[in-house]
Amino acid sequence: MASTSKHPKGLLFLAFTEFWERFGYYLMIGIFFLYMTTDYEKGGFGWENAKASDVFGTFIACAYLTPFVGGLLADMKFGYRFSITLGGILMGIGYCMLSIREEWAFYTSLAIMIIGNGFFKPNISTLLGNLYNDPQYKANKDTGYNLFYMSINIGAFLCNFIAAFMRIKYGWNWAFIAAGMGMFLGVITFWIGMKHYKHVDVRKEPTPEDKPIIMRFLKVLGVAVGFGVLGWFIPDTIFGSDSTDAFLCACIPVIYFYYTTYKSCTIEERKPMGTMFTIFGIVIIFWAIFKLNGTALTTYANSYTDREMPTALIKPAKFLNQIDNSVAAKNDSVYQVDEHFRKIKDANGKPIKCVDYPTYFKNLAPEKYPEPGKELNLIPTELFQSINPFFVVALTPLVVMFFGFLRRRKKEPTTATKIAWGLFISALSTLVMVMAVHYTDNGIHKASAMWLVSCYGVITVGELFLSPMGLSMVSKLSPARLTALMMGGWSLATAIGNKLSGVLAKNWDKFDDKANFFLVNFVLLLIATGIMFLLLKRLNKVFKVMI
Repeated sequence: MASTSKHPKGLLFLAFTEFWERFGYYLMIGIFFLYMTTDYEKGGFGWENAKASDVFGTFIACAYLTPFVGGLLADMKFGYRFSITLGGILMGIGYCMLSIREEWAFYTSLAIMIIGNGFFKPNISTLLGNLYNDPQYKANKDTGYNLFYMSINIGAFLCNFIAAFMRIKYGWNWAFIAAGMGMFLGVITFWIGMKHYKHVDVRKEPTPEDKPIIMRFLKVLGVAVGFGVLGWFIPDTIFGSDSTDAFLCACIPVIYFYYTTYKSCTIEERKPMGTMFTIFGIVIIFWAIFKLNGTALTTYANSYTDREMPTALIKPAKFLNQIDNSVAAKNDSVYQVDEHFRKIKDANGKPIKCVDYPTYFKNLAPEKYPEPGKELNLIPTELFQSINPFFVVALTPLVVMFFGFLRRRKKEPTTATKIAWGLFISALSTLVMVMAVHYTDNGIHKASAMWLVSCYGVITVGELFLSPMGLSMVSKLSPARLTALMMGGWSLATAIGNKLSGVLAKNWDKFDDKANFFLVNFVLLLIATGIMFLLLKRLNKVFKVMI
């Protein structure tokens, strides 16, 4: 596989595989919260925001928890290519099953996707890292992961346009089927490029030293299930819901498993692994805030942001201002608008019943109301989910050039330093939303879409300093025999952060002043940043020794 290129040929095929996988995943996730909260008559489940946030947080958490299982099974038994193929097929099936609007099918599809992601997620990153272990490519590993990360976000950017088109023109079910088709295309792409990474899919036969790890792994699965059941049935929930209690309790034996794995390693292996685990713990806060894009920020886009446009992008939303005739007759059709989250009222202040009165119009300026029965052209809410991946694609080359510039002058910061700055920059993004809330008088007026664009722009810079660097860090610091398992550890940290994101989102309605909601997020990220910078000197020593 000798080449004069700075990057292995397998990068292209793995990047396109991940493009299609993320296309399917983010197509589904972009409409997932809307699907759960949309009225049943309009094709959704009609759940309250709190329940939908809990389900959303639990799903994205579990989807990132199972990679620790899939990573170890790939390391010890199945190999990376088989695991990636199996995971991709399962996820495709799961996306398609969401097209069946029955609760049994809904929860079954989530379970299938969670298992599939466990096999797919850690192993494609590990396979990529193995390609860069060749001395010819090793110096460009961070750049390789940045390019890989960019391909992920091209898929995440494009998918929401397909999601909006399919949902509005054909319905929710066809949107979910489109996600499944994207995943199947990803599997086909992976097969086409098989020859370029076959040589690095080397499964290590378990040695006597590995057997204790395998036995602990089998035990921890049973214990985790038991802890999860115990957490579910704890009286008077500790963390706000049974699912949250169950998830966090199930994580306890998994975390203990990683601790015992650390203790079983050699002294030389412990320092880099300890560094990884420290960073894993800190970035949990980042993921808790970052994943609010699917819940709290989607709510902000849907109800608080001015989405009007001159012409229909796909299909205009309809405003049917049909006042109940019996009420109108009694009150002579006189109505007024209150000052906060406006609702149509009669002259005595009594709400007038309207048919199909969307939440979008509750805080819309009266002069912007369309005439009864007329249409208002709105940007589909899910398209706001494309802002973040757009910035990833646009800014990744700039970030790569920036670090390349520093590298040539031998001033490139270590991976740990990049992550620390990523946390700080992400904290600044929450202040953008604090200003947005103040500028719009806490939701009395519609916010310009530029507030969300700015928020996503800032947090994307933080993400590019942190997320691809985390993958690169695991590849650099992990013992070779446990690389996929450590990738699963990175996913475990992401899983806990994702679940905590759902916990944060459930509290959205409890904050009368939404600025305080975002201030809480700012404080959490600032604390994580402070801890990271305090530990930076010690962490950097490990990186300088290992690289």
